[in-house]
Formats: sequence, structure tokens, C-alpha cells
Amino acid sequence: MSILWLKFSIHDFWDEEQDVAGIHPEAKILSYGRRGMQELRRIMVIGSPGAGKSWFSRRLGAVTGIEVFHLDRLFWKPGWTETPRDEWIALQERLVQKESWIIDGYYGATVDIRIRAADTVMFLDFPRTVCVRRAVLRMLLHYGKTRSDMGKECKERIDREFFRYIWNFPTLQRPKILRKLEWAQDLGAQVITFETSRKAKTYLAALSMKVH
Repeated sequence: MSILWLKFSIHDFWDEEQDVAGIHPEAKILSYGRRGMQELRRIMVIGSPGAGKSWFSRRLGAVTGIEVFHLDRLFWKPGWTETPRDEWIALQERLVQKESWIIDGYYGATVDIRIRAADTVMFLDFPRTVCVRRAVLRMLLHYGKTRSDMGKECKERIDREFFRYIWNFPTLQRPKILRKLEWAQDLGAQVITFETSRKAKTYLAALSMKVH
């Protein structure tokens, strides 16, 4: 790991933590969706680990006033114990019955439950290098501690398989997601894709101006 790479990574990571209010007030919405603000009630936020889904979801929740649910926090029980499949499905089926929600996380085995109920799907389609870089920094900053978007007593750890999953995400998972996004559009949902953090932040800033 070079010093230059690390410096850039730290700047990039902390840039993600900036409040939306710091974005230029004249920022324009880049991809608002054909059905408009009134449809933003049931929102899925998906993408690779390390893309910044939790940060984006929290900021989106702050802007819209919609409650945010982190799937990682719901799925992982203390000590990195998985929720049994039947219980996991039932939990999500109850969750999507709420009048409004922002759900952060992909979990492909049960994504259809959320797609059928969502009016909006937001995809953080960031390069693998960005996602790996942020995941590494997140691990370094939170190692041995439990993040706010994670289940209780699930302390940050080194997991090589997890990083391999992130690196292979564009080739193994992204094609599946694109097919799911086409299906979501067929069901009437608006799909909004962000290829960079700047576009995601600009969207949040513009949305904040619309709401307020």
C-alpha cells in the first residue's frame, strides 16, 4: 500500500462523512426519476459493500424524514450469527408492509421481497477500487468495534472472503443486479443509478432543496 494511495483513501473516506449541507446549493439533480418526489416513500439502496450505502441511506433519511433500516443490523445476531432463513423472510415481509421506508442493503436471496414493494431503487454503482478502498479504511477505523449499521456485538474484523466478494462484485453480482433493476422498472418502480459519490451527493443536495 503506497503512502499516496493511503492519503487519497483517507480523504475519500472522510469526504463521505460530510454533511449534505456542505454541498453547493446550486447543485442540480442528475437523475431524479420519471415519477418525481411524491413517489419517494419506499426506497431500496443497493450496491457493493464499501460503496457507502449506509451513509447515503442515513443522509437520504435525514432529507426525506423516512425511517432507515439497515439489513446488516437486522440480519446479524450477536457474534456474527445469521438469522435463520424463515425468520429472515418473515421479518422482511413485515418490514415492507410499512407505509414508508429506506432499506439499506442488497441480500440477493431475498431482494425480490423488497423490489415488489419498492417505488424507488437507488443503485450505488461505484468502481471496485473505490469500494475496496473504503472497506479497508472502514475496517482500520472500526476494527474491534461494532459499527452503528451492524448487528449488536458484531465487531469489525479482517475477512478475506469479504474483500474477495467486493473485488468480484462487478463481474459476479452486478449483472444480476442489472437484471433485477430491469424487473423493478417493469413493475413500475423508478431506478436511479449513481456512478460516483459526487453524483450521489449532488442528488441529495438537490433533493434537500426540493423538500425544504
